[in-house]
Amino acid sequence: MLSKALLRLGASAARHPWRVIAAWLIAATLAVLAAIAFGGRTADSMTAPGLDSQRAAELIERAGTGQEGMTAQVVVTPLDDGTTFFDDDARTALTRLRAEVKRLPHVLGTSDPAGALDAGGDTAVRGGLVSADGRIAVVRVQYPDQSRLSAEDLDALVDLGDRLRADLPLRIEMGGNLFYAFSDPDGGASELIGLLAAAAILFLAFGSFVAAALPIGMAVFGLTVGVATMTVLAGVTEVPTFAPVLGSMVGLGVGIDYALFVLARHREYLACGLDPQAAAGRAVATAGRPVVFAGGTVVVSILGLAVANVPFMNVGGLAVSIVVLIMVVASVTLLPAFLGAAGPRLARAGRIGRALQTRKLKLGRLARRRDPAAGAAHAAGWRRWIGHVSRHPVPYAVGAAGLLLTATLPVLGLRVGLPDDGSLPHSRTERRAYDLVAEGFGPGTNGPLVIAADPTGDPGVLDRLVGAVAADPGIASVAPTHIDRATGIATLVVFPTTSPQDKATADTIARLRTDVLPTAIGHGPARAHVGGAAASLSDVGQRTSQRLPLFVAAVLAMSFLLLMLVFRSILVPLKAVLLNLLSIGAAYGVMVAVFQWGWGGALIGLEATVPIVSFIPMFLFAILFGLSMDYEVFLLSRVREEYLRTGDNVTAIVEGVSRTARIITSAALIMVAVFLSFAVADDPSTKMFGLGLATAIFIDATVVRMVLVPATMTLLGRTNWWLPKWLDRTLPRGPVGTDDTDAESTGEAPPRPRLVDR
Repeated sequence: MLSKALLRLGASAARHPWRVIAAWLIAATLAVLAAIAFGGRTADSMTAPGLDSQRAAELIERAGTGQEGMTAQVVVTPLDDGTTFFDDDARTALTRLRAEVKRLPHVLGTSDPAGALDAGGDTAVRGGLVSADGRIAVVRVQYPDQSRLSAEDLDALVDLGDRLRADLPLRIEMGGNLFYAFSDPDGGASELIGLLAAAAILFLAFGSFVAAALPIGMAVFGLTVGVATMTVLAGVTEVPTFAPVLGSMVGLGVGIDYALFVLARHREYLACGLDPQAAAGRAVATAGRPVVFAGGTVVVSILGLAVANVPFMNVGGLAVSIVVLIMVVASVTLLPAFLGAAGPRLARAGRIGRALQTRKLKLGRLARRRDPAAGAAHAAGWRRWIGHVSRHPVPYAVGAAGLLLTATLPVLGLRVGLPDDGSLPHSRTERRAYDLVAEGFGPGTNGPLVIAADPTGDPGVLDRLVGAVAADPGIASVAPTHIDRATGIATLVVFPTTSPQDKATADTIARLRTDVLPTAIGHGPARAHVGGAAASLSDVGQRTSQRLPLFVAAVLAMSFLLLMLVFRSILVPLKAVLLNLLSIGAAYGVMVAVFQWGWGGALIGLEATVPIVSFIPMFLFAILFGLSMDYEVFLLSRVREEYLRTGDNVTAIVEGVSRTARIITSAALIMVAVFLSFAVADDPSTKMFGLGLATAIFIDATVVRMVLVPATMTLLGRTNWWLPKWLDRTLPRGPVGTDDTDAESTGEAPPRPRLVDR
């Protein structure tokens, strides 16, 4: 049985703590060394098989135009307000800047705004190189594909800009996908802030520096191994840039939470008089079992992203799942080793903790009393609240559900898209470059579309294509067509009238594909596809939106079946699924209100409203549904223990929820603190992940667990644990499908009431 295996594992780790700790040290060292030797950098390939933008990328790659590689742009304007690039001094400075950029390593070529000016006419304006008033110029820099580049190329460009700012009378700003690919991802400072906040909450929960340090230490060990493993994975395949940040965010949250669950049980057993080794074994056997199940649910939910058939989401989900899995292993091996090494010191609060206790701070009772009735003493306040809810289940169930449904309403206005550099803070050079380009050439210049056409069998199609595209009301300008002599493939760079994140841009892309291009091409053998970053993100957004219902249905069905196996009930898993949907829906609603409507955006440093990043809703659902199962399993496992012991539904609800409420609240505060520390990062995607996760966990641990769960379980009565007899015989038993919890660890099974229809 799973509990017996965990009992032996936890007790063995506690008896030989230094062996286990040494093994983890070796594993962490080897993982870091492997990351240094074989690891790669994260990369973003926002494409998926079968998308029109992917077909355009394949044509561009065949043509070998270089447009399939990385790009950067250097945007300049004279420091003197009365000077333009029509003046000789400013044009000379522009020429020198371009020459310096062209000499950088790996640069394949650059545009020549000064040369375009010398050509006269409107060429410069049409090509998007110099603004009509001559105040803003753009040097576009072409690099090879990302596999041949590194962060050193970005550093070289940035260093050149810093040097030229001191030498030239120009304001120099930079942007482009070279920055997106190789800028250091947000997370370092956020991780530190999250760890400090978690440490403070743990100390307040346990009143002991030693008890607070153990979950932090375990999480740091696990995160080191997990991120290093992710880096090694990046050397084998393309790991998206958001994966390390998301992995750190989720890894810290679940790692500290899982350790908290086990540590709380360990201290209970110490208070009952067990020696540290036996207490650690029992804690892993009881609290570790929900941890293993909850962690497995998180992993399976995230891996379910494969239904979207978007490669970068699959790999990103795999990378995050690895971190979660490592945290689960650490919780049942490394943590009990820490508990064994700490010995009996964990049973008492430290000096500061005792001082806080005597002053009766209203943060819960911060240090456990060393007597067998400790659990009851600490749960007194929660017991009164849960008892109150259980006596008035209807108003609380209706009120809480109504509140969450109201919070969910903004989801009706959810719009997915691509937050561009215009969403970054003004302190970033990418944002300043974006604003200059939009000012000089129009917002659409920041997100050009690339139309790739194969005119095979119809030589006149290109002229018709250029004319039709230029006549579209959503297109501001069209650059000269480039035709590859070897393949005959033509690439046409067009600039929309609207910004990349604007809904009108997505409408323009759709109109080009469904109306403009088919009309220009006709029924001949020629073909044309719309690509570029904006088109790729729009396509991925549509793909994920189409697959989201299937993914949600698959995750709900899987979660229902697993919970039914664990708790031998039909209504308990059904209730869990519905309540989890409510908390996730409310989190989506808050995200729409903040990011699309701007409500409270300034509190997290959001300077402009943005659409929700296309792949985030599906990613968030996978992670949040798995994380919400942590609290569900931890709480219901305790409720079921009480029900098996007493056979009384109301008593089981009051005792089970009240005894876990303090731990769940502390765990939720830790997760919320960790996730919110990422919500203040510069990148809008990181903000969305941080705020969405924090909101959902807060709602789940408060409104759902402490109000809706006791209210609905009270209303359902004994039918909570109803299971048809035929289904009970059909469902498997064993490591997952067991009725036993703490009883299995002790060998003393309490009397059990009837759980199935006879």
